[in-house]
Amino acid sequence: MSTKKKVLIIAGVVIAVGALGALSLRGGNDRGVAVSTEAVGRRTLVEVVTASGKIEPKRKVDISADISGRVVQVAVEEGQWVNAGALLLRIDPTQYVAAVRRAEASVSQARAREAQSRAQLTKAQADLRRAEQLMQTNELVSAADVENARTTAQVAEQEMQAARFAVTQAQAALSETRDQASKTTIVAPMSGRVTRLNIEQGETAVVGTMNNPGSLLLTIADLSVMEAKVEVDETDVPNLTIGDSATVKIDAFPNQVFPGRVTRIGNSSIQLAGASGQGSDQQSVDYEVIITLDSPPAELRPDLSATAEIVTETRANALSVPILALTVRDADGKKFKVSDDEKDNPDQAAVRARGDEEEIEGVFVVRDGKAEWVPVTIGIAGDRYFEVVRGLRGGETVVSGSYAVVRELEDEDAVQVPVVEEKGKAGEKDKAKGGERRKG
Repeated sequence: MSTKKKVLIIAGVVIAVGALGALSLRGGNDRGVAVSTEAVGRRTLVEVVTASGKIEPKRKVDISADISGRVVQVAVEEGQWVNAGALLLRIDPTQYVAAVRRAEASVSQARAREAQSRAQLTKAQADLRRAEQLMQTNELVSAADVENARTTAQVAEQEMQAARFAVTQAQAALSETRDQASKTTIVAPMSGRVTRLNIEQGETAVVGTMNNPGSLLLTIADLSVMEAKVEVDETDVPNLTIGDSATVKIDAFPNQVFPGRVTRIGNSSIQLAGASGQGSDQQSVDYEVIITLDSPPAELRPDLSATAEIVTETRANALSVPILALTVRDADGKKFKVSDDEKDNPDQAAVRARGDEEEIEGVFVVRDGKAEWVPVTIGIAGDRYFEVVRGLRGGETVVSGSYAVVRELEDEDAVQVPVVEEKGKAGEKDKAKGGERRKG
């Protein structure tokens, strides 16, 4: 065979193979777009709300100084257990002791003035009685002298009253300075563990205020009852109730899951630091939810990062479809223009039109090689499936992917099951035939 003839034969084979490939592709397009399918069945669905936050003790006390001064003694260490009333630290009491002594001297001075006023009042009252007696016996005492004596007695009485008030005032000042002096010694208000110690001997303690985090000296916490404080989005808060079960995963314990229950739901949103009324609509709104752990281990520490899954609803034997199967169309099953946000978020396209009369939620049921649009009513959402309340009976085969395919499908579009699934079915048929032959 000549070389020229060989080249012609090879070229003919290549052309034939190309033609067959083109016909195969054309035939595939005629059969429809390849889709993934799944049968509508009944499953147990669990609707959960996921939120993140931190582990905190249920009861803790942040201790700040009520007075300013240099710390002369720190009697505890971080991590130490202390009982209620135990000494924590001392602040230099020198100036406060001196203030107490000044206040005590002021009380003594006020009492001395009170005694002096009492003596003057006694003398004035005696002079008044004597003048009145002399006037009654027609002695040389005029009415003016008696009136002057009466006025002097009244003034002395008022001075006596003022002296008493001065004593009361001095005693109050003494009580205040003694109270300040007593605050130089800080004791534990509760039994617990010292989880934070921000002060050292020789440093200066400042008066604690809400806007001065540097005034925090130490923290005592009861670690026997621990909570997960998580931030829940405003759209999920209405689904939560007190007592909902939850599971908490803590980053520091990757192989453990801690059960718990919702014990508190915030009534107001979490205010971010520096947030103001203007522009607040652009910020996400979260609410604080407290989950009390059932049996926290002793190794838990405050401020550990945690993620909680709160079970809000459970449906047993619920008719369900895959989440990716749900989409929105008009009443005729025609697709809408898809926004860029929906292209990036598969779930958004499924839920954006709820409540809109022009857009209807539904799925595509595969019947006779075509995708038939079926409107459905959706209930709760599980991890991978939506509950179907109305629209399907069960057993139907729905288009479950890909998302890009479901997004573009319309009613009566031709579809085909992927080759992998067909091979699987063919394999099952071959096994069945082989079994029949063996039986024969």
